[in-house]
Amino acid sequence: MSSSTAFVSISDLRKGRQVVSQVIETASGCGTTGGEGKASCGSSGGPDDMPAEIWEKVKNHPCYSEEAHHHYARMHVAVAPACNIQCNYCNRKYDCANESRPGVVSEVLTPDQAVKKVLAVASEIPQMTVLGIAGPGDALANPAKTFETFRRLQAEAPDIKLCLSTNGLALPEMVDEICKYNIDHVTITINCVDPDVGAKIYPWIFWKHRRVTGREAARSCTRTR
Repeated sequence: MSSSTAFVSISDLRKGRQVVSQVIETASGCGTTGGEGKASCGSSGGPDDMPAEIWEKVKNHPCYSEEAHHHYARMHVAVAPACNIQCNYCNRKYDCANESRPGVVSEVLTPDQAVKKVLAVASEIPQMTVLGIAGPGDALANPAKTFETFRRLQAEAPDIKLCLSTNGLALPEMVDEICKYNIDHVTITINCVDPDVGAKIYPWIFWKHRRVTGREAARSCTRTR
């Protein structure tokens, strides 16, 4: 099973639920439609592949531009331990210094620790221009910690681009909060659009203050996103 990631601009986020549905309709997963047979997994080959205003946002972002990847550094801080979706491929029980996999980190940071770490790294590495929150759970399942970190960094390091990655389940309710901060990029991970497939991926989701299982969970998840 594979997942797809979709980039959403902040201006589109302001449209709320409508754009979340559009993202699902246009996401096609990883393919080989890129130049020279390269996989088209969430990154673009160049400015001809997207509107000019989007290219201006991503051309210096190492997560989205292959060229920028060689010149700019990015950093992720693990301030979001909880997740609102349990995925069968995500085992959060064990950690090892020699591995890197979804849902696992060696240390979870408080917002204060995260901000101090980012400022220390940025002072030593001027090429570090992007800060992201992607877990180890889901950024939007931990809204207080996520947005406190962003609030502090917006005030103390305004030149650093802020971005987050989410499974999208809580995105419609969090759009207004995201737009309060200088968050340049939001990435949505999409495992499926078919509830029958989702029922095999998600044992449960936590949605609207209750745990939902089986096909109902998958249907709620795909409908919300």
